[in-house]
Amino acid sequence: MNHKKIAVAIVLSLVILSTANAIYAADKEYSIVNAIIDLTVQDNGILSVNESYTYSFKGTFNGVYRDIPLKDGESIDDLKVSIDGAYGDYKVSDNNGEKRITVYLWADKEHTKKINDREVTVKYSYNMKNVVTKYNDIASLHYQLWGKNWDCNVKKLTANIHLPGNKDNTYYLNPEYYTMSDSIDGNTIHAETKNIPKKKFYELQVLMPLDDFKDATYAKHVNSDAKEQIMHKQAEYKGNVNFWGSVFNTLSILCLLSPLSLVVVYLKYGREPKVDYEGIYERELPTDDSPAVVNALLNRSQIGEPDMKGFEATIMDLIDRKILKMDIVEAEHTSDLILKFDNTELDGLSHSEKSAYSILERFSDNGILNVSRLSSKLNNEYNGKLFLSKFNEWKEIVEHEEIGESRLSKYFNNKGSNFSKGFSIFGIITSIILFIACVLSNHPASTTLLYVSIFLFIISIVILFIPNDIFGQWTYEGRIYYLKWRNFKKFLSDNSLIKEHPPESIVVWNKYLVYGTALGVADKVYESMKLHEPTVYDDGYYDLYRFHSYSGLIMLNSAFNTGVSAANPSSNGGGGIGDIGGGSGGGGGGAF
Repeated sequence: MNHKKIAVAIVLSLVILSTANAIYAADKEYSIVNAIIDLTVQDNGILSVNESYTYSFKGTFNGVYRDIPLKDGESIDDLKVSIDGAYGDYKVSDNNGEKRITVYLWADKEHTKKINDREVTVKYSYNMKNVVTKYNDIASLHYQLWGKNWDCNVKKLTANIHLPGNKDNTYYLNPEYYTMSDSIDGNTIHAETKNIPKKKFYELQVLMPLDDFKDATYAKHVNSDAKEQIMHKQAEYKGNVNFWGSVFNTLSILCLLSPLSLVVVYLKYGREPKVDYEGIYERELPTDDSPAVVNALLNRSQIGEPDMKGFEATIMDLIDRKILKMDIVEAEHTSDLILKFDNTELDGLSHSEKSAYSILERFSDNGILNVSRLSSKLNNEYNGKLFLSKFNEWKEIVEHEEIGESRLSKYFNNKGSNFSKGFSIFGIITSIILFIACVLSNHPASTTLLYVSIFLFIISIVILFIPNDIFGQWTYEGRIYYLKWRNFKKFLSDNSLIKEHPPESIVVWNKYLVYGTALGVADKVYESMKLHEPTVYDDGYYDLYRFHSYSGLIMLNSAFNTGVSAANPSSNGGGGIGDIGGGSGGGGGGAF
């Protein structure tokens, strides 16, 4: 059995199915453009409900459904359904404590054609018992005009609530930020909303005098006072809404203005001092610093800290100085690049050079390292972690022993760059927290903060990768140092300039190659070197040239990156009195 063919067939099938579903979903959608809810509270406690939903269908549909949840003791009777804009019938079923009304819609009287691309209005009327609650001091209707379980939004909702009396009625609409207008005229409350998103609720709570109910047979009776508790909870909820609105708006302003702090930091710490140096190119090594130190001081991502190029340049320098002896072992179909270790040659090496030497030696066999196979050696978690640990130790040696805090501060003022890094880290953490909070919040002000948090996250990520010397500042001496080595890098990168001023000996070429590695332009130096030194003589002075020509630097870079990757393997792998949002009714619905 061809397992690969089976796997490909399964993947193709999934792609085809997902594509078909995406096309189907795009060709079939609906919305509720208008909802009208008319409630009548009768003096016997019955709540008469009339609902009208106007659906706009795009594509072909079979019908709609309406779910009405029922709390303990609540019931529905006298249910009727009517349809405008289509033909249809319906059925009613009990579904986990709620009534489901499934309405089947047809384009023709004979029920043979499904509806397609049209507006249809479905109306429901029914009576609910034990929804109005009669307390000792007040009567209350707590009712969701729009429930959490709708799978689409409603563009506009109009509600009319007719009460049994026209005096001393108090009403609340929550969340109030959905309300466009509301009023009470005599015994009728009228409210209109703007768009209410799916999975969000909109509810009414009305407090009515007990005298308005002559016979409360069909109301729920609770033997306690509730007026003060309900009014307190409503006031507390409104206070929370206003509080969080202020919080979201304030945070949005602060997040938007926070990048201005970086402008202030740049003006104070980011502008470089004027220096007398006006050189364009440097043909000679500007200083006698080791390649690792030069790499670290010109590492604009983290000035003073060497990177992998600095480590590779140190290895190249050890090869150039014959501390590491190079050889090529030719086979019938391959050529192996070999480095030989001789510990008698370590006298006079700096601490960082000895560290680099010992790192490579750890992965040698009997003092011989096959560079061509180093990548496979580092391609496991143990060796990868060992290499990364020792590499980090080497970086610490260069940064703290060979450069040191005193020299670094003499060259570079890092106050601005430290601030920008702190801003980035704080901004990333803050934006993630704010984003999650906004996603979980229903408050409309959270939408603005949601976009602002994305803006802050992007800004923070960008700032994190900006070079240190944008917000940090070279000192006078450090600026000259940086400019000279930068101009030397330009010289190494410009083949035409080297052609005009070629080094007089292979020794200088080797230095160019070493420092070109540290500065990230080794390939350009090698290309220039090939033009001037086309023949590889069997001479020790040409070891570095041969090492590069046999892709030694590429193999080292690949092996070291493999080690770093292997060191970090990916892993496989009914509410209380007056509770807001706890009203009767609501529910939801959808289309099919």
